Amino acid sequence: MGRSEAGVRARVPASRAGAPVALSHEAHGDGPELVLLHGVGLDRRMWDRCLPALAARHRVTLVDLRGHGASPAAAAGVSLAELAADVGALLSGPSHVVGFSLGALVAQRLGLDRPELTASLTLVSSVAGRSEEERAAVARRQELAAQDFGASAWAAVDRWFSPAWRAQEPDLARQVLDTLLANDRASYLACYQVFATADTALWRWLPRIAAPTVAVTGERDPGSTPAMSHRLAERIPGGRAVIVPGARHLLPLERPRELTDVILTQTGSHAGSQTGGHTGTHPSHTTGTHPGTPTGQESQRS
Repeated sequence: MGRSEAGVRARVPASRAGAPVALSHEAHGDGPELVLLHGVGLDRRMWDRCLPALAARHRVTLVDLRGHGASPAAAAGVSLAELAADVGALLSGPSHVVGFSLGALVAQRLGLDRPELTASLTLVSSVAGRSEEERAAVARRQELAAQDFGASAWAAVDRWFSPAWRAQEPDLARQVLDTLLANDRASYLACYQVFATADTALWRWLPRIAAPTVAVTGERDPGSTPAMSHRLAERIPGGRAVIVPGARHLLPLERPRELTDVILTQTGSHAGSQTGGHTGTHPSHTTGTHPGTPTGQESQRS
């Protein structure tokens, strides 16, 4: 054990931060506390298909992050630490924290800043340690959002929905597009800046996350790749990675049954096949214990 763990612990740098803002939220069910955090440009409704199974075993709090849904706007320069502090202000004690995409970065920062509030972390479709090429790709998407917000929203839906899924559920694809287009542009761009850059600063601090952590993503997610989930599992002590075969980015909507299985296993509340919600187009998969296997398997840091 090195000095940083046993003796003087370097602190995660704090951002310039004002008081946390009061987030719009709602709670369902009863049991151990569980909080759900959405992705950039979306809102708490993205968890609708996971909610019945989760609320059967947990008190579930669904949150609109700052700059999204019914929560206050986000100003330019908002930081990941501020977004995490907003969530921390909602929690009265240890909670299982589930974050999707931007929400997964918020969950990681919350785990670093407020470890007493994070009973476990489930990082869904999370970016981690982007390569130069991956940073360039997200920068191009950020530039498109600033120049042509409508085109950016359409491009996101094209990335997130396979042609088969879009043909099967055209109304859902349209609802996701409408949610994106309804965003306050300034708030969206402020939060997208966090999404596009915060993983770089987080990377060095990930080994300090103490909460039990699982990272889960879709096999075919082009932005939050299986390699990224494996990086998180290797970087966070005791971390695990689960890859959902055939899925893209929107696991809470595309594969809610598989995702709720992962979440409830992580929280210790899994009850076999008694998970609910829409099952998507593929059956549930069984995870294994083969580190580095890219599809349909689980890996764990030793």
